[in-house]
Amino acid sequence: MAMIAQAPTKKMSLDEFLQWLDEDTHAEWVEGEVLLMSPVSFEHQDVARFLLRILSEFVDAKGEGVVCYEPFQMRLANSSRSPDILFVSNANLHRLKETYLDGAADLVVEVISPESRARDRGEKFYEYEGAGVREYWLIDPERKQAEFYQMAEDGVYRTVLMASQGVYHSRVLEGLWLQVEWLWQQPKPLIVDILRHWGVLP
Repeated sequence: MAMIAQAPTKKMSLDEFLQWLDEDTHAEWVEGEVLLMSPVSFEHQDVARFLLRILSEFVDAKGEGVVCYEPFQMRLANSSRSPDILFVSNANLHRLKETYLDGAADLVVEVISPESRARDRGEKFYEYEGAGVREYWLIDPERKQAEFYQMAEDGVYRTVLMASQGVYHSRVLEGLWLQVEWLWQQPKPLIVDILRHWGVLP
């Protein structure tokens, strides 16, 4: 029987946390405290998997960097977060270590669970903004809502409204656009069709 991980009772440094963490434990570190992540729903998994696939295919085809996914860590000043999906551009690949990204990703996607809603919109929002994550997507499968934030020149997130018919255009990944209804659609659109819409495939 698999053992269920328990959070350490004492505070630890970030380096100690990264040494303690293994690939089967989904946790984050905030100012010395270890926070274990709750199991996610199938709906959460379904949306996250779909986004991971289309983002990875786009990035690989364009050769613009790498896409990582939870439980890979993003090490910030006072926390180490494990976003559902993160994109690191070629310009920042030097900060990519074996088990974590040393600094902010260029784009972060968080798929919201009921227990994470306040954290994703609160603590993480301001941490990612302060660290310089240039684009932040908040996807809520339960409420079928999607919010998109892009960093302005003053270092503050601005909400980006979707274009006509619910289409969002990424700034970090130029040429990538998302029809938000794809996220809730069952079955999901074929990846090959989306890549053709983007002009990645003929």
